[in-house]
Amino acid sequence: MTRRSLLAGIAASTVIALTAGCGGVEAPGGGTDGGTTKVSIQIDGAAAPYYAPLYWAKEQGYFTKQNLDVEFLYADAATITKNVAANNVQFGFPNADSVIQAVANGVPDLVVHTTYQQGIGALLTLADSGITNPADLKGKTVAVTSLGSPNYVQLTAIAASAGLDVKKDLTVKVVGTGAIVSALQNKQVDAIVFSRLRYYTLQAAGVQVTQILSNQYLPSFGNVVITGQQFAKDNPKAVTGFTTALNTALQDLIDGKLPQAVEMSVQKYATSFAGQEKSVTQVMQEVFVKDLWQSDATKAHGLGYGDPAAWQNAVDAQKKYGLIQGDVRASDFVKATS
Repeated sequence: MTRRSLLAGIAASTVIALTAGCGGVEAPGGGTDGGTTKVSIQIDGAAAPYYAPLYWAKEQGYFTKQNLDVEFLYADAATITKNVAANNVQFGFPNADSVIQAVANGVPDLVVHTTYQQGIGALLTLADSGITNPADLKGKTVAVTSLGSPNYVQLTAIAASAGLDVKKDLTVKVVGTGAIVSALQNKQVDAIVFSRLRYYTLQAAGVQVTQILSNQYLPSFGNVVITGQQFAKDNPKAVTGFTTALNTALQDLIDGKLPQAVEMSVQKYATSFAGQEKSVTQVMQEVFVKDLWQSDATKAHGLGYGDPAAWQNAVDAQKKYGLIQGDVRASDFVKATS
């Protein structure tokens, strides 16, 4: 298949994902208003205060200062990688695992900001499940949100580390995002692979759970900002402006604006989290500020830095577990500095 036909197929198969009610998407560089370029970013999952840096960048006018009018859309990670490549949206914020798989399959995405410096997935179990390591998963029922999700990729790697095959040694059950945590609580499944943030939510609710971080078995970077290879080539100022605004917002939150950003995000974007502002802020302070947004690499090179060696390690891990094929080089699709 040629690159042209690949992109045509992607565009045809993913246009439905930009559903009515989400708003139209301007052609890259085609929609301007007084010098401001309209762009969209499609975010993994649904609106949540954990995406506060993006919302803060918009509400504080940081995107506007970079001559960008940013619209937020939402979809699953696999759909985002395709929509970005097809120029249905100009930016995406999916999980890095899905980006690696997309690139390995010929999708021309480019990582322009490694926002999360480590993976955010985890295998969660109830404390009395008897599951304490990957080998204990044999014969168990484990839920993921879809077979095309980063959850499934992570589960595959976790199981493989103990010599287990997810298709033969486990029962994998697909449960929607809104019900997967309840499935664990109600013991409908033995374990789930989902966001490590739910560990803190469950603990706060008095539910005793254990977690096995997927990053131990499948090195990754959680959510990252991507754009299309062609869009980046044609619109370098828009890409630089977007990451500059995001870095400004991230630094605000690191420097103490996190509580205000969470409150604003709940009020304007994620109203379903009303009443949870304090707990969300605590989790973000402990996890995002300390582990996800910052690392030794960002301290040396700046926020959003994509360490080439670490990215290649993530690529090689997926290849090791048979999740991708062929020669995939991180340097071809990851921009080190934002």
